[in-house]
Amino acid sequence: MASRYPSSLWIRLPLFMLFLEVAFILIFSFLFSYDYYLEYLPKGHNIYPEFQDVNVMVILGFAFLLAFLKRFGFSATGFSLLLAALSVQWTMIVNEFLFHFSDGNLKISLQRITEAVMSTAAVMISTGAVLGKVNLIQLIWMAWVEATLFAVNRWVAVSVLQIGSYTSLMHVHLFGAYFGVMVSWALCRPLPDSRAENEKSTPVSDTFTMLGTLFLWMFWPSFNAVLIASTEKRLTALINTYLGMAASAVAAFSISVATNRNGKLTMAHIRNATLAGGVALGFSASTLRYPWIAMIVGLGAGATSVLGFVFLKKCLEPAVRLHDTCGVQYTFGLPSLLGGIVHIVWIAIDSRENLSVGGYSALIEGGALCLSMALGLTGGLLTGFSLRLKLWKEPHATNYFDDQAYWGFPHLAVGY
Repeated sequence: MASRYPSSLWIRLPLFMLFLEVAFILIFSFLFSYDYYLEYLPKGHNIYPEFQDVNVMVILGFAFLLAFLKRFGFSATGFSLLLAALSVQWTMIVNEFLFHFSDGNLKISLQRITEAVMSTAAVMISTGAVLGKVNLIQLIWMAWVEATLFAVNRWVAVSVLQIGSYTSLMHVHLFGAYFGVMVSWALCRPLPDSRAENEKSTPVSDTFTMLGTLFLWMFWPSFNAVLIASTEKRLTALINTYLGMAASAVAAFSISVATNRNGKLTMAHIRNATLAGGVALGFSASTLRYPWIAMIVGLGAGATSVLGFVFLKKCLEPAVRLHDTCGVQYTFGLPSLLGGIVHIVWIAIDSRENLSVGGYSALIEGGALCLSMALGLTGGLLTGFSLRLKLWKEPHATNYFDDQAYWGFPHLAVGY
């Protein structure tokens, strides 16, 4: 017999989603207005192509990247769209209240929507860590909490630590990865042997996932450059990101072959580690003045990602019961941490003639990096424990990684 939602969730889920959407509509109705002045500036028009690039990344790229499980493709892609739709709206509201409420300036503009879409990447990344092990209402709650905490993290970084708004957004990979990892750890329970088979992929599902990787790979330079005001720095970020991602792709293929006892490529390495260069260069893409440095960073990020999949994943899962479905720690967490460290070191080196200023800037950037790590870990841990409450009707382990628990099928599908 096909798996079914607990009957109480049939009522709670649609009511919960509709309640959130009605609340969003009311908030936008009474508190927000269009920022026509910004939208009709030339810069406001020029941002649209990059906005669409970022939109494709978050909506399509991440959805397909999560679609590698052979019996969880509907949920990976469908849930991603819903989470993105809810998270973007809520992030816009929280961002406006944190950054602009004191000015009485709650506006809607393409730039602010772009910031919200980029922030939503944290939710998409965290979803990869818990994919297949939580139900939809749990995912919505997790997304709501995470979107709020990441906005708070950005506000503290920008308003208190005085780092740039663009740089604060680039913490999205680190925050999302370790938030999701801690949620997964808090929820962890032994995986039944019957469900372990569903955690595998098929050639078709791997092909769809690789399609997501290709979209992300193509558009990642826009993600790292879209909100940079200076034309020169924006072009620098585009070039450095592209070259860094090219280097990380070469590293991913090379290390994947080198670490396989049969000398063959592993699809999990390729679909994830080829993106590591873009993640690592998020912090410093616009400040690195030599392309070869960006290429070295990309090479190191790609190698770090593959080695994490090969060695760390095998150690962490049995040692600390850390089950990361998509390996987000190795795709986003470690490369982002590497990129943050490179950014701090580069600030110190680039300001060597004025060490007092450079040292202070490096210290502030290091503090922002630690803040994102600490808030992501703590917030994820507390959110994970909250998701274990009985009111969420946590799915039984026998329903892990199975679309039939959430989607209607014309017949009982067995091995689709």
